[in-house]
Amino acid sequence: MSEAPGTDAPDDQHEKGTDTLRIELVDDAHAGELLTLRRAAFVSEAQLYDDPHIPPLTQTLHELREDMARDDVVTVGAWEGHRLVGSLRLEIEGPKATIGRLAVAPDQQGKGLGTSLMFAILNYLPEQVTEVWAFTGKDSKKNLAMYSKHGYQEQYEQAAGKLTLTYLRRVLGEVDARNEASGSDDAELQG
Repeated sequence: MSEAPGTDAPDDQHEKGTDTLRIELVDDAHAGELLTLRRAAFVSEAQLYDDPHIPPLTQTLHELREDMARDDVVTVGAWEGHRLVGSLRLEIEGPKATIGRLAVAPDQQGKGLGTSLMFAILNYLPEQVTEVWAFTGKDSKKNLAMYSKHGYQEQYEQAAGKLTLTYLRRVLGEVDARNEASGSDDAELQG
Protein backbone atom coordinates (compact mmCIF):
# COMPACT_ATOMS: atom_id res chain seq x y z
CA MET A 1 0.00 0.00 0.00
CA SER A 2 1.60 3.26 -1.04
CA GLU A 3 -0.43 5.63 1.14
CA ALA A 4 -3.36 5.35 3.49
CA PRO A 5 -6.58 6.47 1.80
CA GLY A 6 -7.55 10.05 2.43
CA THR A 7 -4.23 11.21 3.84
CA ASP A 8 -1.43 13.44 2.75
CA ALA A 9 1.12 11.66 4.88
CA PRO A 10 4.44 13.46 4.86
CA ASP A 11 7.49 11.56 6.02
CA ASP A 12 8.20 12.28 9.68
CA GLN A 13 11.82 13.16 10.34
CA HIS A 14 13.45 13.60 13.72
CA GLU A 15 17.05 14.49 14.48
CA LYS A 16 18.69 11.74 16.49
CA GLY A 17 22.39 12.04 17.14
CA THR A 18 24.23 12.70 13.89
CA ASP A 19 21.78 10.70 11.77
CA THR A 20 18.29 11.73 10.81
CA LEU A 21 15.55 9.35 11.88
CA ARG A 22 13.05 8.93 9.03
CA ILE A 23 9.61 7.43 9.55
CA GLU A 24 7.85 6.41 6.36
CA LEU A 25 5.90 3.59 4.74
CA VAL A 26 7.66 0.26 4.35
CA ASP A 27 7.41 -1.17 0.85
CA ASP A 28 7.79 -4.72 -0.41
CA ALA A 29 11.46 -4.13 -1.31
CA HIS A 30 12.19 -3.91 2.44
CA ALA A 31 10.11 -6.94 3.48
CA GLY A 32 13.15 -9.11 4.24
CA GLU A 33 14.70 -6.41 6.39
CA LEU A 34 11.37 -5.90 8.16
CA LEU A 35 11.07 -9.62 8.91
CA THR A 36 14.61 -9.64 10.35
CA LEU A 37 13.90 -6.58 12.51
CA ARG A 38 10.70 -8.08 13.90
CA ARG A 39 12.38 -11.36 14.75
CA ALA A 40 15.23 -9.59 16.55
CA ALA A 41 12.82 -7.32 18.43
CA PHE A 42 10.44 -10.06 19.55
CA VAL A 43 13.05 -12.47 20.94
CA SER A 44 12.76 -10.77 24.35
CA GLU A 45 8.97 -11.28 24.32
CA ALA A 46 9.43 -14.95 23.45
CA GLN A 47 11.87 -15.28 26.35
CA LEU A 48 9.51 -13.46 28.72
CA TYR A 49 6.72 -15.92 27.91
CA ASP A 50 8.99 -18.95 27.40
CA ASP A 51 7.42 -19.46 23.96
CA PRO A 52 9.59 -19.36 20.82
CA HIS A 53 6.50 -19.86 18.65
CA ILE A 54 4.86 -16.43 19.01
CA PRO A 55 3.53 -15.16 15.65
CA PRO A 56 6.19 -12.46 15.04
CA LEU A 57 8.84 -15.20 15.21
CA THR A 58 7.04 -17.73 13.05
CA GLN A 59 5.68 -15.52 10.26
CA THR A 60 7.26 -16.34 6.89
CA LEU A 61 8.49 -13.82 4.35
CA HIS A 62 5.65 -14.86 2.03
CA GLU A 63 3.06 -14.29 4.79
CA LEU A 64 4.60 -10.91 5.62
CA ARG A 65 4.46 -9.81 1.98
CA GLU A 66 0.83 -10.89 1.71
CA ASP A 67 0.03 -8.91 4.86
CA MET A 68 1.82 -5.80 3.61
CA ALA A 69 -0.10 -5.96 0.31
CA ARG A 70 -3.49 -5.76 2.05
CA ASP A 71 -5.43 -2.53 1.49
CA ASP A 72 -6.45 -2.38 5.16
CA VAL A 73 -2.89 -2.63 6.52
CA VAL A 74 -0.35 0.18 6.82
CA THR A 75 3.23 -0.60 7.82
CA VAL A 76 5.60 2.20 8.72
CA GLY A 77 9.28 1.94 9.44
CA ALA A 78 11.86 4.07 11.17
CA TRP A 79 15.21 4.35 9.47
CA GLU A 80 18.43 5.68 10.91
CA GLY A 81 20.48 6.28 7.80
CA HIS A 82 19.94 3.16 5.69
CA ARG A 83 19.15 0.89 8.66
CA LEU A 84 15.58 -0.07 9.54
CA VAL A 85 15.52 0.31 13.34
CA GLY A 86 11.80 0.19 14.08
CA SER A 87 8.42 -0.63 12.58
CA LEU A 88 4.73 -0.66 13.35
CA ARG A 89 1.80 -2.38 11.64
CA LEU A 90 -1.63 -0.78 11.66
CA GLU A 91 -4.80 -2.58 10.60
CA ILE A 92 -7.76 -0.36 9.73
CA GLU A 93 -11.33 -1.59 10.27
CA GLY A 94 -13.82 1.24 9.68
CA PRO A 95 -13.63 3.64 12.65
CA LYS A 96 -11.09 1.42 14.45
CA ALA A 97 -7.36 1.02 13.83
CA THR A 98 -5.29 -1.62 15.63
CA ILE A 99 -1.56 -1.33 16.30
CA GLY A 100 0.36 -4.56 16.02
CA ARG A 101 3.92 -5.73 15.69
CA LEU A 102 5.48 -2.61 17.18
CA ALA A 103 9.14 -3.58 16.83
CA VAL A 104 12.31 -1.74 17.78
CA ALA A 105 15.81 -3.09 17.18
CA PRO A 106 17.20 -4.40 20.50
CA ASP A 107 20.08 -1.88 20.54
CA GLN A 108 17.61 1.00 19.99
CA GLN A 109 15.05 0.10 22.67
CA GLY A 110 14.39 2.56 25.48
CA LYS A 111 15.17 5.64 23.35
CA GLY A 112 11.61 6.71 22.54
CA LEU A 113 11.50 5.14 19.08
CA GLY A 114 8.35 3.12 19.83
CA THR A 115 6.60 6.29 20.96
CA SER A 116 7.72 8.13 17.81
CA LEU A 117 6.26 5.34 15.68
CA MET A 118 2.97 5.36 17.64
CA PHE A 119 2.47 9.03 16.93
CA ALA A 120 3.79 9.00 13.37
CA ILE A 121 1.17 6.39 12.46
CA LEU A 122 -1.55 8.98 13.18
CA ASN A 123 -0.53 10.70 9.92
CA TYR A 124 -1.64 7.59 8.01
CA LEU A 125 -5.10 7.20 9.53
CA PRO A 126 -8.13 7.72 7.31
CA GLU A 127 -10.52 10.41 8.58
CA GLN A 128 -13.16 7.88 9.68
CA VAL A 129 -10.86 6.38 12.35
CA THR A 130 -11.94 7.54 15.82
CA GLU A 131 -10.10 5.06 18.04
CA VAL A 132 -6.80 3.22 18.04
CA TRP A 133 -6.38 -0.14 19.75
CA ALA A 134 -3.21 -1.93 20.74
CA PHE A 135 -2.47 -5.29 22.29
CA THR A 136 0.46 -6.80 24.11
CA GLY A 137 1.16 -9.69 26.45
CA LYS A 138 -0.32 -9.11 29.91
CA ASP A 139 3.11 -9.55 31.51
CA SER A 140 4.84 -7.08 29.14
CA LYS A 141 5.07 -4.35 31.78
CA LYS A 142 7.21 -1.94 29.71
CA ASN A 143 4.79 -2.14 26.76
CA LEU A 144 1.75 -1.66 28.98
CA ALA A 145 3.40 1.34 30.67
CA MET A 146 4.27 2.93 27.31
CA TYR A 147 0.72 2.60 26.01
CA SER A 148 -0.80 3.86 29.28
CA LYS A 149 1.54 6.86 29.35
CA HIS A 150 0.19 7.91 25.96
CA GLY A 151 -3.52 7.70 26.68
CA TYR A 152 -4.31 4.03 26.03
CA GLN A 153 -6.59 2.44 28.59
CA GLU A 154 -6.79 -1.28 29.31
CA GLN A 155 -10.09 -2.74 28.09
CA TYR A 156 -9.92 -6.53 28.43
CA GLU A 157 -7.68 -9.62 28.33
CA GLN A 158 -7.96 -12.56 25.96
CA ALA A 159 -6.16 -15.90 25.85
CA ALA A 160 -4.19 -16.65 22.69
CA GLY A 161 -2.73 -20.13 23.09
CA LYS A 162 -0.35 -20.08 26.09
CA LEU A 163 -0.27 -16.28 26.01
CA THR A 164 -2.80 -13.88 27.51
CA LEU A 165 -3.07 -10.58 25.64
CA THR A 166 -4.14 -7.26 27.12
CA TYR A 167 -6.12 -5.02 24.76
CA LEU A 168 -5.90 -1.26 25.17
CA ARG A 169 -7.81 1.57 23.49
CA ARG A 170 -7.20 5.25 22.87
CA VAL A 171 -10.14 7.33 21.68
CA LEU A 172 -8.71 10.00 19.41
CA GLY A 173 -9.24 13.51 20.74
CA GLU A 174 -9.89 12.45 24.37
CA VAL A 175 -6.24 12.72 25.42
CA ASP A 176 -5.97 16.13 23.75
CA ALA A 177 -9.09 17.40 25.54
CA ARG A 178 -7.72 16.25 28.93
CA ASN A 179 -4.34 17.87 28.21
CA GLU A 180 -5.95 21.17 27.22
CA ALA A 181 -8.14 21.14 30.34
CA SER A 182 -5.15 20.51 32.61
CA GLY A 183 -2.82 22.90 30.75
CA SER A 184 -0.44 20.08 29.85
CA ASP A 185 2.55 20.81 27.64
CA ASP A 186 2.16 17.55 25.76
CA ALA A 187 1.22 19.27 22.49
CA GLU A 188 3.05 16.60 20.49
CA LEU A 189 0.63 13.96 21.77
CA GLN A 190 -2.10 14.93 19.39
CA GLY A 191 -4.39 12.38 17.88
